[in-house]
Amino acid sequence: MAEPIGRDCLLFSTADWAAPYWTNKQHTARLLAGRGWRVLYVESPGLRMPRPGSSRDWSRLARRLASGLAGLFGHIPSPEPNIFVYSPLVVPGLALPRWLRAFNRWSLATPLRRFVRARRFDIPVVWTYHPFIFDALAGLSTGPLIYHCVDDLAAVPFVDAPAIETFERTLLERADAVFATSKPLAEKCRSLNPNTHFLPNVADARHFGGAFEPGPLPADLATIPAPRLGYHGVLSDYKLDFPLLLELFSARPDWHLVLIGEEREGQSNPDLARLGALPNVYRLGYRPYADLPAYLRGIQVGLLPSALNAYTRAMFPMKFYEFLAAGIPVAATPLAFAAEPHPGLAVGAGPAGFAAAIARQLARGRLTRQETLVAVGENTWGKRLDRMLALAGLESAGRDEAAS
Repeated sequence: MAEPIGRDCLLFSTADWAAPYWTNKQHTARLLAGRGWRVLYVESPGLRMPRPGSSRDWSRLARRLASGLAGLFGHIPSPEPNIFVYSPLVVPGLALPRWLRAFNRWSLATPLRRFVRARRFDIPVVWTYHPFIFDALAGLSTGPLIYHCVDDLAAVPFVDAPAIETFERTLLERADAVFATSKPLAEKCRSLNPNTHFLPNVADARHFGGAFEPGPLPADLATIPAPRLGYHGVLSDYKLDFPLLLELFSARPDWHLVLIGEEREGQSNPDLARLGALPNVYRLGYRPYADLPAYLRGIQVGLLPSALNAYTRAMFPMKFYEFLAAGIPVAATPLAFAAEPHPGLAVGAGPAGFAAAIARQLARGRLTRQETLVAVGENTWGKRLDRMLALAGLESAGRDEAAS
């Protein structure tokens, strides 16, 4: 068993540290910190301009302005041991005039270089989730460059796709190791970097396994009749097929849809509004990560009703293994990840096919603990980090974290 080795890491994220829905970025930072690494978590520089009518966009920009000014004056907070959070003060968007691009380069790099010198980060590993990092790294001595490719960023709505593709090509050509969370992403990355590894998204099996523990259901869930079919996460209209759900739950009043989460920033989708008006659909809103196992304890089938588009084509939903870890069988639309058989997964296209997949999962019932162990397998955060560090040459062997 290899002992954890203390290293320094600059982690460039596409999500804020305090975002309500945690993804790979925050989990990776926390796991590295728990193994003795010091991590500077660099929040997203912003891939698009705020939209004029979006109060959420502008509220977020105001928060980032305040935190960015603090970072510019040397205040970089440490919310957890070994983790520091830097909010760069940059003008969001990629298609900017030259003078604004120059300002962004200066305001991004100056506090970062000051922090690295003051904290004596020793040849830090660069672990990035986006390609806009090279201005920030100018003048720094850094170690291995890792690209953790978890999204097709060029397919996100309202971004400058050509610019993203150009910068990503440079990143792939320079990266020492690339980890991609879906086979389509891995194929794209491998065409420019042969040291690309397909490693799908994973789950905190210990946390979501709390759904197996006895206990009362949350009050707002307990009043909803069974069968309860659930989804948790951001209700994003470019990720989820709201028309599919609207047609399905209009036709099946005996099934009850539980949505745990809020709409994405800047979104006001009419199909979601119509869906929420159905008597058998329950929008519970955002619930903290710590509370999710209690809610999943009362769900009979987990739903992955993904829209089929350029973005989702390359997506491996994090919720897949989270549902399985909680003992919940999953019904999904036919994304690329679902092309191969997975224990606990049923797949169906269109309202009729998706309804049939749900019916099959209702008939088979929740997974036992043993079935969950088989279905989740090695797809836990601790084991996945072991694998990535070993492939990147940063640890000689993985640590046995059976409960990770």
